[in-house]
Amino acid sequence: MNRRRPTLLAALALTTATALTLSACGSDDDSSGDNDKIAGTDTGDKPSATPSPSDSSGGKQPDITFPSDAENVFEDSKTGDAKKDAVLADSALSVNAVDEAIFKGSTDTKALGYYNTGKALSSSITYAQGYIDDDDTWIGETRYFDRKVTFSGESQAYVIYCSDESKSYIKNKKTGKVDKSAPTADSYVLYNTKLVKNAAGVWQTTDIASNRRDKACQP
Repeated sequence: MNRRRPTLLAALALTTATALTLSACGSDDDSSGDNDKIAGTDTGDKPSATPSPSDSSGGKQPDITFPSDAENVFEDSKTGDAKKDAVLADSALSVNAVDEAIFKGSTDTKALGYYNTGKALSSSITYAQGYIDDDDTWIGETRYFDRKVTFSGESQAYVIYCSDESKSYIKNKKTGKVDKSAPTADSYVLYNTKLVKNAAGVWQTTDIASNRRDKACQP
Protein backbone atom coordinates (compact mmCIF):
# COMPACT_ATOMS: atom_id res chain seq x y z
CA MET A 1 0.00 0.00 0.00
CA ASN A 2 1.07 3.62 -0.15
CA ARG A 3 2.65 4.80 3.06
CA ARG A 4 -0.55 5.11 5.07
CA ARG A 5 -0.48 3.43 8.50
CA PRO A 6 -3.98 4.21 9.86
CA THR A 7 -3.63 2.47 13.21
CA LEU A 8 -0.52 4.31 14.35
CA LEU A 9 -0.84 8.02 14.84
CA ALA A 10 -3.76 10.22 15.63
CA ALA A 11 -2.04 13.53 14.92
CA LEU A 12 -2.31 16.17 17.58
CA ALA A 13 -4.71 19.03 17.05
CA LEU A 14 -3.18 22.47 17.09
CA THR A 15 -4.44 25.16 19.41
CA THR A 16 -7.67 26.91 18.54
CA ALA A 17 -5.79 30.06 17.62
CA THR A 18 -3.53 28.13 15.28
CA ALA A 19 -6.42 26.31 13.68
CA LEU A 20 -8.12 29.62 12.98
CA THR A 21 -4.91 31.04 11.54
CA LEU A 22 -4.58 28.12 9.13
CA SER A 23 -8.21 27.41 8.33
CA ALA A 24 -8.25 29.66 5.29
CA CYS A 25 -5.49 27.53 3.76
CA GLY A 26 -7.14 24.17 4.37
CA SER A 27 -10.17 22.61 2.77
CA ASP A 28 -13.76 22.00 3.75
CA ASP A 29 -13.31 18.25 3.27
CA ASP A 30 -15.27 16.13 5.64
CA SER A 31 -13.63 15.54 8.99
CA SER A 32 -13.83 11.76 8.73
CA GLY A 33 -10.42 11.72 7.01
CA ASP A 34 -7.80 9.87 9.02
CA ASN A 35 -5.47 12.15 10.99
CA ASP A 36 -2.55 9.80 10.99
CA LYS A 37 0.55 11.07 9.24
CA ILE A 38 3.83 12.66 10.06
CA ALA A 39 6.67 12.37 7.52
CA GLY A 40 10.03 11.85 5.73
CA THR A 41 13.57 12.63 4.25
CA ASP A 42 15.71 13.89 1.51
CA THR A 43 18.45 12.03 -0.37
CA GLY A 44 19.82 8.52 -0.50
CA ASP A 45 22.40 6.98 1.82
CA LYS A 46 24.43 10.13 2.40
CA PRO A 47 24.13 13.32 4.46
CA SER A 48 21.36 15.50 3.10
CA ALA A 49 22.71 18.35 0.99
CA THR A 50 19.46 20.31 1.05
CA PRO A 51 17.54 21.80 2.67
CA SER A 52 20.10 23.64 4.80
CA PRO A 53 19.25 24.08 8.48
CA SER A 54 18.80 27.61 9.77
CA ASP A 55 21.00 27.22 12.88
CA SER A 56 22.92 30.45 13.32
CA SER A 57 24.71 29.41 16.50
CA GLY A 58 27.77 27.94 14.80
CA GLY A 59 27.01 24.51 16.27
CA LYS A 60 27.08 21.35 14.21
CA GLN A 61 23.67 20.11 13.10
CA PRO A 62 23.13 16.35 12.95
CA ASP A 63 23.44 14.73 9.55
CA ILE A 64 20.39 12.94 8.21
CA THR A 65 20.89 9.92 5.94
CA PHE A 66 18.48 7.93 3.81
CA PRO A 67 18.83 4.60 2.04
CA SER A 68 19.36 4.83 -1.71
CA ASP A 69 15.86 3.53 -2.51
CA ALA A 70 13.94 6.23 -0.61
CA GLU A 71 13.67 9.97 -1.17
CA ASN A 72 11.63 12.95 -0.04
CA VAL A 73 11.23 15.80 -2.52
CA PHE A 74 10.37 19.24 -1.12
CA GLU A 75 8.95 21.80 -3.49
CA ASP A 76 8.54 25.55 -2.89
CA SER A 77 11.82 25.79 -0.95
CA LYS A 78 12.79 29.24 -2.23
CA THR A 79 10.29 32.03 -1.64
CA GLY A 80 12.63 35.00 -2.01
CA ASP A 81 12.23 35.70 1.71
CA ALA A 82 15.23 34.48 3.74
CA LYS A 83 13.26 34.05 6.95
CA LYS A 84 10.53 32.01 5.27
CA ASP A 85 13.15 29.91 3.49
CA ALA A 86 14.82 29.13 6.83
CA VAL A 87 11.51 27.99 8.30
CA LEU A 88 10.77 25.80 5.27
CA ALA A 89 14.25 24.26 5.44
CA ASP A 90 13.91 23.28 9.10
CA SER A 91 10.33 22.12 8.56
CA ALA A 92 11.61 19.75 5.88
CA LEU A 93 14.39 18.53 8.15
CA SER A 94 11.89 17.74 10.90
CA VAL A 95 10.07 15.54 8.39
CA ASN A 96 13.35 13.96 7.31
CA ALA A 97 14.31 13.22 10.90
CA VAL A 98 11.18 11.14 11.47
CA ASP A 99 11.81 9.04 8.37
CA GLU A 100 15.45 8.59 9.29
CA ALA A 101 14.33 7.03 12.58
CA ILE A 102 12.16 4.61 10.59
CA PHE A 103 15.05 3.68 8.30
CA LYS A 104 17.50 3.22 11.16
CA GLY A 105 15.00 1.25 13.24
CA SER A 106 15.53 3.51 16.25
CA THR A 107 13.90 6.62 17.68
CA ASP A 108 17.11 7.40 19.57
CA THR A 109 18.59 9.50 16.78
CA LYS A 110 20.17 12.93 17.13
CA ALA A 111 18.07 14.59 14.44
CA LEU A 112 14.66 13.53 15.73
CA GLY A 113 14.89 15.63 18.88
CA TYR A 114 16.92 18.36 17.20
CA TYR A 115 14.21 19.39 14.74
CA ASN A 116 11.15 18.27 16.74
CA THR A 117 10.12 19.07 20.29
CA GLY A 118 7.12 18.93 22.61
CA LYS A 119 4.00 17.29 21.26
CA ALA A 120 5.48 16.95 17.77
CA LEU A 121 8.41 14.97 19.14
CA SER A 122 6.31 12.61 21.23
CA SER A 123 3.93 11.91 18.35
CA SER A 124 6.85 11.48 15.94
CA ILE A 125 8.35 8.87 18.23
CA THR A 126 5.03 7.03 18.42
CA TYR A 127 4.67 7.10 14.64
CA ALA A 128 8.18 5.89 13.89
CA GLN A 129 8.00 3.22 16.58
CA GLY A 130 4.95 1.75 14.88
CA TYR A 131 7.01 1.07 11.77
CA ILE A 132 9.86 -0.31 13.85
CA ASP A 133 7.65 -2.67 15.85
CA ASP A 134 6.21 -4.11 12.63
CA ASP A 135 9.63 -4.46 10.95
CA ASP A 136 8.46 -2.08 8.27
CA THR A 137 10.20 0.65 6.31
CA TRP A 138 9.30 2.44 3.10
CA ILE A 139 10.79 2.90 -0.36
CA GLY A 140 10.15 5.20 -3.28
CA GLU A 141 9.51 8.93 -3.39
CA THR A 142 7.28 11.15 -1.28
CA ARG A 143 6.61 14.62 -2.62
CA TYR A 144 5.85 17.63 -0.41
CA PHE A 145 4.23 20.59 -2.17
CA ASP A 146 2.16 23.77 -1.72
CA ARG A 147 4.28 24.67 1.30
CA LYS A 148 3.33 28.02 2.81
CA VAL A 149 4.63 29.96 5.83
CA THR A 150 2.93 32.50 8.07
CA PHE A 151 4.42 34.17 11.15
CA SER A 152 3.16 35.08 14.60
CA GLY A 153 5.79 37.37 16.08
CA GLU A 154 9.52 36.93 15.55
CA SER A 155 9.97 33.37 16.79
CA GLN A 156 6.76 31.52 15.96
CA ALA A 157 5.66 30.28 12.55
CA TYR A 158 3.03 28.08 10.97
CA VAL A 159 3.66 25.92 7.91
CA ILE A 160 0.99 24.17 5.90
CA TYR A 161 1.82 21.71 3.15
CA CYS A 162 0.60 18.71 1.22
CA SER A 163 2.22 15.33 0.70
CA ASP A 164 1.89 12.97 -2.24
CA GLU A 165 2.59 9.36 -1.21
CA SER A 166 1.46 7.82 -4.50
CA LYS A 167 5.04 6.76 -5.35
CA SER A 168 6.17 5.58 -1.90
CA TYR A 169 5.42 2.12 -0.55
CA ILE A 170 5.69 0.16 2.68
CA LYS A 171 8.33 -2.58 2.65
CA ASN A 172 8.65 -5.32 5.25
CA LYS A 173 12.26 -5.74 6.36
CA LYS A 174 11.92 -9.43 7.22
CA THR A 175 10.21 -10.64 4.07
CA GLY A 176 11.38 -7.94 1.66
CA LYS A 177 7.80 -7.70 0.39
CA VAL A 178 6.75 -4.34 -1.04
CA ASP A 179 3.06 -3.48 -1.17
CA LYS A 180 2.57 -1.53 -4.39
CA SER A 181 -1.15 -0.96 -4.32
CA ALA A 182 -2.53 1.62 -6.72
CA PRO A 183 -2.72 5.19 -5.37
CA THR A 184 -6.03 6.46 -4.03
CA ALA A 185 -7.30 9.64 -2.38
CA ASP A 186 -5.64 8.32 0.80
CA SER A 187 -2.26 8.92 -0.84
CA TYR A 188 -2.60 12.69 -0.31
CA VAL A 189 -2.32 14.41 3.08
CA LEU A 190 -2.69 18.00 4.29
CA TYR A 191 -0.46 19.08 7.21
CA ASN A 192 -0.76 22.03 9.56
CA THR A 193 2.34 22.58 11.68
CA LYS A 194 3.61 25.02 14.28
CA LEU A 195 7.32 25.87 14.63
CA VAL A 196 9.20 27.86 17.26
CA LYS A 197 12.70 29.27 16.86
CA ASN A 198 14.91 28.07 19.71
CA ALA A 199 17.95 29.74 21.28
CA ALA A 200 20.26 28.04 18.77
CA GLY A 201 18.34 29.54 15.86
CA VAL A 202 16.65 26.28 14.81
CA TRP A 203 12.99 26.36 13.83
CA GLN A 204 11.74 23.32 15.74
CA THR A 205 8.37 21.75 14.93
CA THR A 206 6.30 21.76 18.12
CA ASP A 207 2.82 20.72 16.93
CA ILE A 208 1.47 18.93 13.89
CA ALA A 209 -1.99 18.00 12.65
CA SER A 210 -2.79 16.09 9.47
CA ASN A 211 -5.83 15.31 7.36
CA ARG A 212 -5.63 12.46 4.89
CA ARG A 213 -7.80 12.67 1.74
CA ASP A 214 -8.07 16.45 2.10
CA LYS A 215 -9.42 17.98 -1.10
CA ALA A 216 -6.83 20.76 -0.98
CA CYS A 217 -4.09 18.21 -1.78
CA GLN A 218 -5.85 16.02 -4.33
CA PRO A 219 -4.53 16.10 -7.92
